Amino acid sequence: MNTEYENPGPTRADVDSLQGAALLEFGTPWCGYCRAAQGPIAEALAGHPGVRHLKVEDGSGRPLGRSFRVKFWPTLVFLRDGAEVGRLVRPHDAGQIRECLAQVASPA
Repeated sequence: MNTEYENPGPTRADVDSLQGAALLEFGTPWCGYCRAAQGPIAEALAGHPGVRHLKVEDGSGRPLGRSFRVKFWPTLVFLRDGAEVGRLVRPHDAGQIRECLAQVASPA
């Protein structure tokens, strides 16, 4: 699990070209909801070591977040081969994150 937000983070083309399973996390280091979600995210990711975790700092005018229509933080976008297969907004439970990770980590 990445603990630091990437700033500026990858481009949309970089994300679209990812191979395999990935979790794209949008948020900020000062967001209370984001900080509260770190424990459940870490717990869920511990059971899926093959899932790539990209933690991207988001904000007004940031092109990657806007391209994914992010409105609230944290927003977790679950990707398989660069395509979105699931999304959670303001998750608070490791179980719901694990369910999405299982979907993205299993072969299509």
